[in-house]
Order: sequence, then structure tokens, then C-alpha cells
Amino acid sequence: MGTEFLKIMDHEDVKNIIKSIPIKKETEKIPLKDAYRRVLAEDIHATIDLPPFNRASRDGYAVKAEDTFGASEDNPVILKCIETVMAGESAKKEVEKGKCIEVSTGAPVPNGADGIVMVEFTENKERNIHVYKSVSFGQYIAAQGSDVSKGDFLLPSGTLLTHDKIGVLAAIGIGEINVFKKPKVAVISTGNEIVEYDEELEYGKVYDINSQTIANAVKSCGCAPIYSGTAKDDYEHLKNSIEQHLDADVIVTSGGTSAGAGDVLRAVVDDIGEVFVHGVAVKPGKPTLIGMIGDKPIFGLPGYPAAALIVFHVFMAPYLRKMASMKSYRKSDILKLKISRRYHSSRGRHQYVLVKIEDDIAHPILKDSGAITAIAEADGYFEIPKNVEIIQEGSEIEVILLEGS
Repeated sequence: MGTEFLKIMDHEDVKNIIKSIPIKKETEKIPLKDAYRRVLAEDIHATIDLPPFNRASRDGYAVKAEDTFGASEDNPVILKCIETVMAGESAKKEVEKGKCIEVSTGAPVPNGADGIVMVEFTENKERNIHVYKSVSFGQYIAAQGSDVSKGDFLLPSGTLLTHDKIGVLAAIGIGEINVFKKPKVAVISTGNEIVEYDEELEYGKVYDINSQTIANAVKSCGCAPIYSGTAKDDYEHLKNSIEQHLDADVIVTSGGTSAGAGDVLRAVVDDIGEVFVHGVAVKPGKPTLIGMIGDKPIFGLPGYPAAALIVFHVFMAPYLRKMASMKSYRKSDILKLKISRRYHSSRGRHQYVLVKIEDDIAHPILKDSGAITAIAEADGYFEIPKNVEIIQEGSEIEVILLEGS
């Protein structure tokens, strides 16, 4: 097979090919303490009432509401305090006519009481409580089950477990929860010129950037990266690196996709799998490769850091997020902003342009995709259709933020 691209494909056709790749999901049970930012794999119904008892919602005195009718600053009602109940305790006595029980916020409401007088509207004179304001029936009492009744539907499968959702689960006494397993993504950087951070940087060499960038982008999609180190632009070395990670759910490489004599990824995938895409009509990202090795999808990203990051976000991230049962990007991840300057696009190719956002203005980053500072400065990117050649200064564009969640 020669080194030319298979066929330069339209970006929408490539997205449709990726959508057709089958996804298998597995679940696991984990402790609730480990559930942050995991995805719920079961519907949750309340196992108890919340609150589980009639609960005081203010510090004050549990009373019979009718005992306080007519109370005022000039004409207080005087009730005898017979007990004090703190949160976590239960009253031993019952509220009777002309009597009250002191309660703190969160304490169970004593039997016989049907209202709470806030402490601010009372005065304690040797356990004779002067009440200066009347209360209505049920005032400042959170009735049992008023928040949630046992059996109520709480959270659907597919919910991302953020701190607030975990609080809901804790409130009903759940200690373990079923979640979707995090897909494992093997990350391989290729190139004879790249070295690890702890190796000597010889002339002509560069430190490995993409493995760190891509591995953390994988995490943002709800997946677990497997860092496999670097692979040389050598058929046997790259083939061995890929075959060592066929237990992963997805394999992603960077570099080794261009139609050059030194790039071998396509040859490897052709021999041990099938290449679906090699060449996309986009800028940057033309040499993107997508294929299958057995039942494992493999994504070959360009070697330049900015190009690799954009191709990851445009083509790979939606697939990984779906695989991890994460929702697609939210509306808050897309901003409508004005562009700071006139921008000329590349004719005939759908283009993605990195931007820096300052004062709600999008500033195109005018650096090539090999510049590491391009991704250091970038807050997001916008798209230019292949039939658009010029974006005028001040035009409104849609900026997709790079840090989706």
C-alpha cells in the first residue's frame, strides 16, 4: 500500500462513521465515597421518608398553636417550658395546653405540638416563656416526608454524580452505588523525535507533549487513560505498542498519520485491523486516521499538539463521552462572542480556529499547529465552513470551550 491518503473525507461523513462504531457499556458497584463524577447506572428511588420525622426548622419552642393566638408585644402569652430537646434527641414529655418544649433546629417535634415559636419572639423568665408573636398551625415544622416520600423517584440512570447528587444519595442512607465503568483509553505518542520528560533532551529531540495533553483530555470525557509511553516511527515497534494495549476499550495515537515515508500507523492498522478514515478535509487535522483492530476502535491524531487537541475535541471526545455515558457538551460550553479581527480561512477545507477570550471578545490565535503556546493560550475554538473564506471583524461566532464537562 502506498503512502497516499486513502480518500480525503468530509468532516460530517467522518462524524457519521464514528457514530456507527459500536459501544459496549459495563457497570460496577463502588462505595459512595468514591462516586464523585461517576455516572449513575441505575434509577434511584427513596428508601426512606425525608425528613424521616416531623422536624423543627427553627430554634424556639414547640407549642400548641392555639395557645399563642393573640400574643403580642403588649400582651404576651406565658407558657411553661417543661423540657429541652436538642437535634438528635427525642422528647420524653408531651406538649400539653399551656406548656411548651424548647427545641433546636433539626430536633424531632414533640408529640402534642403543632407549631414552633421562634426564639427571637420569646423571652425566658425562669422557664416561664413569654411569647410575643402567635404562630399558625404547622409553622416552622418540616413534616415527615414533606421533602421526599419513601418510593419517590430521585435520580435517573445516566446522572453525573456531582457533590449535590451524592448528598441526595447520602441522605437516604446509600453506601454503595452502581455506576458505569470508566472506559480505558490507551494513549500512545509516536515519533523518533520525542523523548520522555526524564530523558536527556538531545539536539533534534523534543519532549513528549501529546501523551499528557491527550491523557487529561480523556479524563475530561469520563474515561480512564492508560499511558503507554512513546513508540518509534518503526513498524514493528509501533505494532507491538498497539498490540500490548488491545485490552483497552479504545486506542489513541498521536503522530504517525501523515502520508510520509516515515509514518507507519496506517500500514500497521491495515495489517492487523481495518482503516475506515485516513484523511479529513479539515484544517488542522487532515492526516487523521480512524479504524478498528478487532472490536477496538483506534484513533490516529496528528502529531502537532494544537492539531491533535482540536481533532480530539471535534471527533474523538463525543464518542468517548457517549461511551462513558457522559452527556454531550452543555449550552454553557458554547459562547456567542464577537471576533477581534478579520480572519481569512483556507479555501475548500472546514477549519477550526483556536481563540483566546478576553473581555468577552474572541481573539484568533495566529500560530501554526506545532506551536505549544497555541494550546497554552487557547480557551476554545470556532468553526469556519469550507465555503466561507472571510470572517469580518466584529462578526458573532460560536466559541466551543475546550474544557467541556
